Amino acid sequence: MKSHFLTDTGKVRSHNEDSGGIFYNTTGQMLAVIADGMGGHQAGDVASEMATTLIKNEWEECSEMRSPEESAAWLSKTIAYLNKEIYAHATQNEECFGMGTTIVIMICIEDIITVAHIGDSRCYILNENGFNQITEDHSLVNALVQSGQITKDDALSHPRKNIVLKALGTEEQIEPDIQTLELEQDNKILLCTDGLTDKVQDAELLEIIQTSEDIETAGKSMIESANDRGGDDNITLILLHHDCGKREGESLC
Repeated sequence: MKSHFLTDTGKVRSHNEDSGGIFYNTTGQMLAVIADGMGGHQAGDVASEMATTLIKNEWEECSEMRSPEESAAWLSKTIAYLNKEIYAHATQNEECFGMGTTIVIMICIEDIITVAHIGDSRCYILNENGFNQITEDHSLVNALVQSGQITKDDALSHPRKNIVLKALGTEEQIEPDIQTLELEQDNKILLCTDGLTDKVQDAELLEIIQTSEDIETAGKSMIESANDRGGDDNITLILLHHDCGKREGESLC
């Protein structure tokens, strides 16, 4: 699996409240994570950085995952731990009161990915069925769309489109959505914060992926597109390419 991580402060914000990274456990299995912090007198960067650092530490000490069920169980347990730690920090430090973070995490085991998320940071997959968002935003506007009160087009310009209904660390207990998908050769995956998707529509993201020579070029083009349209939020993404070819006997999966 080829991977590329990018984050950008954008054109308006003075600091970056996004965090993320690509990490490997003791047997070389990959975990990708993106977090978008919020609240607590600009302590959003504390929440997102805590989430990324804690999951990095947990994953790098983790032994081999042998099945999607193991990955899902590990994600559920680890997210509960992250939530407990962030919530405790927010309640014990006045300057961090009310802080939280979205999170989207992907574990890859050979040709199977397990994805967990809370909030409105997203995961997309490009495969034989097209380019599709596989996570469901935990947001006010998505709830309004699902209830039929507004359309998807209305949601794009809704004045409260950035309000999330679930975030890591904002309450004592929280449950992530977790799902498993099988990959085929040349499938591509995008994890991203709303700083990207608020500015660049799905069809445009697909065009960038299809017309770019590699995922590094595609990622840079996505960041540039969001900034060209104002860049009024931090922009963070991870692009992954499931390339199972072999070079000199080494698997790329």
